[in-house]
Amino acid sequence: MLTKDMAICIRAVDYSETSQIVTFFARDTGKLGAIAKGSKRPKSTFDGPIEILSHGQILFAGSNKDKLATLTEFQQRPTGLNLQKNLFALYCCYFAAELVDGLTDDYDPHPELFEGFIQLLQNANEQPGTRDDRRRMLSLLLLFQLSLLNDVGLKPILSHCANCRKRYETGGTRHEYYFSSSANGLICRDCEMSFADKIRLDKDVSDHLANLKQIPASTEEILVEIEKVMVRHLTVLLGRPPRMAKHITAS
Repeated sequence: MLTKDMAICIRAVDYSETSQIVTFFARDTGKLGAIAKGSKRPKSTFDGPIEILSHGQILFAGSNKDKLATLTEFQQRPTGLNLQKNLFALYCCYFAAELVDGLTDDYDPHPELFEGFIQLLQNANEQPGTRDDRRRMLSLLLLFQLSLLNDVGLKPILSHCANCRKRYETGGTRHEYYFSSSANGLICRDCEMSFADKIRLDKDVSDHLANLKQIPASTEEILVEIEKVMVRHLTVLLGRPPRMAKHITAS
């Protein structure tokens, strides 16, 4: 039985001199692994070797969690030239692909997340590479990461203390908040002693986490600090440091 779907390639490795094993994140199918026979041949039905972030319509057979599907067709949409020229935007998209691969299950569809990923790729392609575009790209990545966690059931608790549930308050003499992966969210000063893995947050960082609407207009410095918190949390969730993280948080 052949299945048709829209998909983004999130991983690709060589299988032989002419073939690849690819992982797609598909709109209606979810994540699936497939063998693309002959994809590296100059004249293949896949428009050449399949690269990470390439996207378009796929046709595959033999969808089964226990074995690879067979990719029979991949109608790739043109990849934007700006994304190839803007290294930081490209790294952000690679990071997004790594997280989707690591945090979603095979054949578990997330159509809204798929559309969000497509939008991230489109937005990334529109960034010409200026310093402010770097800031904007980082804000888009952060919001995508939070959307991903929400979609897979791992949404962090950010509006109140994850332990005592006291509402987050800005300002005041007792404004002191932490982030704990074991608590999956913000921790207030009264509860922080119970969580050995907590990290103390600067006021601007905790304010932005508690009110995500501030992120698009935030400074690059604050966004980098928030991303460092996210990377630490994602490391716990993945069971390993994300490979692409060093390219995002480096100054």
